[in-house]
Amino acid sequence: MKLNSDCVRDILIAIEDSTNFQEAISNKQLGKSDVLKPYTREEILYHLRQLSWAGLIQGFDCYADGGYSILDLSPKGHEFLNNIRSDKNWNRTKKLASKIGSQSLSALQQIASNVISATLNHYLGY
Repeated sequence: MKLNSDCVRDILIAIEDSTNFQEAISNKQLGKSDVLKPYTREEILYHLRQLSWAGLIQGFDCYADGGYSILDLSPKGHEFLNNIRSDKNWNRTKKLASKIGSQSLSALQQIASNVISATLNHYLGY
């Protein structure tokens, strides 16, 4: 399956909106998120696995009955989401990723971080 960067962002947003300190979230809770409605169950599971392997989420478990749970975003996941939260930064990140020809999670994280740095330098007058 091809990595869908919009699905990645939407999953991170949904996890952040659904998690709490007390317990992990389940597929039933995450499935209620409006932001994930455009995606199939298979797309969501695939991208959750990729996010787990990339260290952006913690405590991702799949069960024999087809259910899953997620503990939370990792610190790295929070940082990435904060860098791409605004539509303006996200659109710049996707545009640059497209220009350089890489949609990998590591490339998106690096580009997003550089977009934030460039924006900060602009506002500071550098």
